[in-house]
Amino acid sequence: MVAARAADRLLDAARQAGITRWVTYLEPLPDLLRDGELGELRRVALRARSAYGPKDSIRDALPRDLTEPFLDAVDKLLKELARRDVGG
Repeated sequence: MVAARAADRLLDAARQAGITRWVTYLEPLPDLLRDGELGELRRVALRARSAYGPKDSIRDALPRDLTEPFLDAVDKLLKELARRDVGG
């Protein structure tokens, strides 16, 4: 899954930079995005999306070439889940 691979890249970058706060936040996401139950996927995607807050954002800690692909992938996942919920 695209979102899981993007989360893996963000997690690696946070580890290399020694940003413990974001390592802790991101650590469960790749596996949950990859292997989580379908019913749990929306919750995980929303948690991932919340890393882009207006006052505290992962964008402030990690490079844009890593944060934006993850955001795009999570947004696409949320759209697909919404379509599925509507029956599309």
